[in-house]
Amino acid sequence: MDTPKPPQKSAHLLDDLESIRQLLGDDNLQPPLLTDTVNEDEQEQIPMLFEATGNTPQATEAAAAAPAPTPAPAAQPADTASKGPDALLHLDSELRAAAQLILQDVIDDFAPHIETEIKRRLDARMERLLSQYD
Repeated sequence: MDTPKPPQKSAHLLDDLESIRQLLGDDNLQPPLLTDTVNEDEQEQIPMLFEATGNTPQATEAAAAAPAPTPAPAAQPADTASKGPDALLHLDSELRAAAQLILQDVIDDFAPHIETEIKRRLDARMERLLSQYD
């Protein structure tokens, strides 16, 4: 079969994390199990978005007094739709061209990696086939 790959840099990640844990003094701590539960008494509850938080009235008044920034005018899709199907076709063709460019960039980025992998596999296969006839 193919030869095993040499260990990568990520193989040392576990050792690094272990040394950090020892440095922090968390040697005896174990990760929580999926069956463990957290009591509300033990941990402060994080408020949800729909819950009221303890905001001070001063901060609320200051936010209300500040004028709201006006959003920059953006292209409105309603305007495009009102111009008719020609504008929609033009927009569609622009989007497709942009998608093609992005796809070509991705292909260009990955092509050397794919080519290298194919060559490596072909060389390994050729070695196996030639070793059968020796």
